[in-house]
Amino acid sequence: MASLLGANYDSSSDDEKKPNTTFTSATTLVAAPEVNVEDPSRLQLIAGASNSTALTYNATYDDLTRPSQGPVNPFKPNGGNNGLKRKNVPTGHAQEEAISEATFTAQHRTFQSLGYSRNPSQPDAFVGNLDSVAQHGGRDFVQMKPSKQVSAALRRKRQKKGDSSIVEGEGAYLGPWAKYENDDQVYEEEAAEEDYELASDEELVEEDEELPPSELPAMATDYQEDASQAESTEFHGSEQFDYQGRTYMHVPQDLDIDLKKEPGSTKNFIPKKLVQTWKSHTKPITSLRFFPKTGHLLLSSAADGKAKIWDVYHQRELLRTFSGHSKAISDTNFHPTGKTFLTASYDRQMKLWDTEYGKCISRFTTGKTPHVVRFNPDPEHSHEFLAGMSDKKIVQFDTRSGELVQEYDHHLAAVNTITFVDNNRRFITTSDDKSLRAWEYGIPVPIKYIAEADMFAMVRACPHPSGKYVAFQSGDNQVVVYAATDKFRQNRKKGFRGHNNAGYAIDLTFSPDGQFLASGDSGGFACFWDWKTGKMYHKFQAGGREGSAVTCLEWHPQETSKVVTGGLEGVIKYWD
Repeated sequence: MASLLGANYDSSSDDEKKPNTTFTSATTLVAAPEVNVEDPSRLQLIAGASNSTALTYNATYDDLTRPSQGPVNPFKPNGGNNGLKRKNVPTGHAQEEAISEATFTAQHRTFQSLGYSRNPSQPDAFVGNLDSVAQHGGRDFVQMKPSKQVSAALRRKRQKKGDSSIVEGEGAYLGPWAKYENDDQVYEEEAAEEDYELASDEELVEEDEELPPSELPAMATDYQEDASQAESTEFHGSEQFDYQGRTYMHVPQDLDIDLKKEPGSTKNFIPKKLVQTWKSHTKPITSLRFFPKTGHLLLSSAADGKAKIWDVYHQRELLRTFSGHSKAISDTNFHPTGKTFLTASYDRQMKLWDTEYGKCISRFTTGKTPHVVRFNPDPEHSHEFLAGMSDKKIVQFDTRSGELVQEYDHHLAAVNTITFVDNNRRFITTSDDKSLRAWEYGIPVPIKYIAEADMFAMVRACPHPSGKYVAFQSGDNQVVVYAATDKFRQNRKKGFRGHNNAGYAIDLTFSPDGQFLASGDSGGFACFWDWKTGKMYHKFQAGGREGSAVTCLEWHPQETSKVVTGGLEGVIKYWD
């Protein structure tokens, strides 16, 4: 075995015989040899002793600025002969200086107003508009602020700001536009005060004249003044009692129609002709409500702050006017029995009225504007009502005690509609926040929240007579439909288009049998769709003139084809 280790083997081929060869390496190849270009003696001097603090030779500038390791960094301040300046702002290099925030604010405001400021690195020098420096003597705006005596003298020469509740005439609000006694004369101190003074509110309050409480002006937003307005009523009918001593609350029996039958038990048709016009309101109509179930009376409200009861049958005359609001009425709602009704107004008051004799039974307010009011239709809770307010809340009042018993506060903008569903155990609300929320009655936490990217604010609502759907007037010129059951999903198959409603709160109404959907229009039309197909059947001009929007619309609960409309022209029209 030992002899085999040192043997040289030939090729396996027996045909060729090659001579034995042995390779030996004479030199080693180095790919990157170390080349010393410096003077060895100088390098030895540079190295020196590691703990030495003295130089034993004259070092050149290149030696003093050479990096400790690697190439020269061109951006370091001491990184070589041609060290570059790194930009720290888009326009160059900003010099860092340590100054207080107050000094910086003063110089910044001075530069904005006068065009110059002090150079932070050279406090005696200025940067910016040097002509302005010479004109103002280099003063900043703090130094130019006038004294308290000068400021008081200037204020005495100025007109009073006026009362914010007065728009025109004597004592009207002027605010920052109040002039000085002599506008032709230019006060340097006045300009300094107007442009640069940052007086605290506390100082201004101390220097203003104090008025006694009795002479203080009433705030423009003070709604408590409106509560003092006395409610009144006036009967306009031909006779208040019939031969049996009954008032207009009695359901007439001498008609060719049974007003006591169940609404929706007969087939409905679309109206085509005008049969009655009622004129008494002086401003646009804001709501129209038929008497519950029978429809023999019509309740109307308008922007003139009055509510009126009309006779639908017999003489078709104005029966009673209810006065008590100082501003426009926003909504009305009958109690399920019809004996009382609610009015909500922009004077921030909600009032409960007796339908028969016109007495105001009670008042309710939260200090905010109510947009919609709804009695609970359930007999157990019919003494309670909900109100959607301008401050994003839905409030629940008890008419027996007059107290606020519940508050639903989840919307992000003013509430527009309240609709009871699911046998009055739940209700749906919509708001200007472009969302829909469903609630359990009495529980202030929503059980469903719907807010899609393509949704618009829904301003009016009407439940379908079947109780399965709710139709909403959407702000994109269409009527959308949502289920009134557990999931509250939108029914994408049912969309009603062909009318214009953008910018208005236009009512919706279903025919009692649920076959037709009707809506007003901003162009003065009344539009009628087939509920099943979504096709528009009919559209006629219901406004008095072109462009007079029809905003209120209500289908008679017992008649087959009678609809009442009202709008901006202030006239109520009855169609058959």
